[in-house]
Amino acid sequence: METLTEQPPAINPKLTVRSLERRSSASLPFETFVEEYVNKGRPVIITNAVSEWNALRTWTPEYFKQKFGSQTVQVSYSTRMPMGEFIDAVNASTKEQPGPYLHRVIIPQDMPELLPDITPGNPYGYPQRYASPLMPSKWKRPDGFLKLLIGGVGGEFPLMHFDSDNSNAMITEIYGDKEFVLFAPEDAPYLYPHPEPTSPVSSVKNIDFPDLDRFPLVVKATQYRGIIGPGDAAFIPSRWWHAARVVTTSISICTNMLHRTNWPGFVDLACGEASGRGSVGRAAKRVYLSALDAVLSSVEMLQEHYPGNPVSQALAPLAPQR
Repeated sequence: METLTEQPPAINPKLTVRSLERRSSASLPFETFVEEYVNKGRPVIITNAVSEWNALRTWTPEYFKQKFGSQTVQVSYSTRMPMGEFIDAVNASTKEQPGPYLHRVIIPQDMPELLPDITPGNPYGYPQRYASPLMPSKWKRPDGFLKLLIGGVGGEFPLMHFDSDNSNAMITEIYGDKEFVLFAPEDAPYLYPHPEPTSPVSSVKNIDFPDLDRFPLVVKATQYRGIIGPGDAAFIPSRWWHAARVVTTSISICTNMLHRTNWPGFVDLACGEASGRGSVGRAAKRVYLSALDAVLSSVEMLQEHYPGNPVSQALAPLAPQR
């Protein structure tokens, strides 16, 4: 039976908190991960998900300052600064006065020199349908939108949110420790989503001590919390609300993933009124993406049930599995 975690003193005791499930990679084959977590939309922390990456031995704040110090980076939606200046702010960050949190660097396009350090990728962090050559160019991302995330003590992703495109996310910690706070999709009404229907952002700013006069329903939601350290990874299914905060100076990477289980939600978002197209264009896009789902699902099923079949092998590049 699931038990409540002990309430940390820095969290309002009126809030309900549970621990995120943890699994060791030593006893979690990829197929079991897909069956028990991806297919069921269940979050999980995978310990020791990666162990051979060179990044685990070389990526430190000082490494990024020395190697990229003069490079101007997009730290957040509104902030750009030289990497060296950013690292100084990270090193000076405290819980009382947190520094900036870098979350807008796409590694393949902004710092491709880093790719050998994280190759091969996290075996659980597959981009899958983003990597299909049949994907429209707008969403074709074989790297799964591979992001670099860096923050100092007290730093945090600025918004409680769920990921765009209705995608799953896999965050792999490389240096330091990071805490995640998650809420299940069914708790969305208690998180005061932004009034814009397509905005995946909560209006609640302080999830530890929310303003209960403004947001009284927050007490009805259940928080799931967990900390990842170097080599660990957190799987966050689509539509799960989440925020992250830095426990000790942290460096991690994030991969987004599209899978047949979260494809319908992706299609709904891609073909909604906010997509900017007229009704005819949205309808045509929905027809294509729905047909693409049928094609990719068929190829995926062939690979799963007949992995050695010549036809399955020939079609496999259309629907990369890992």
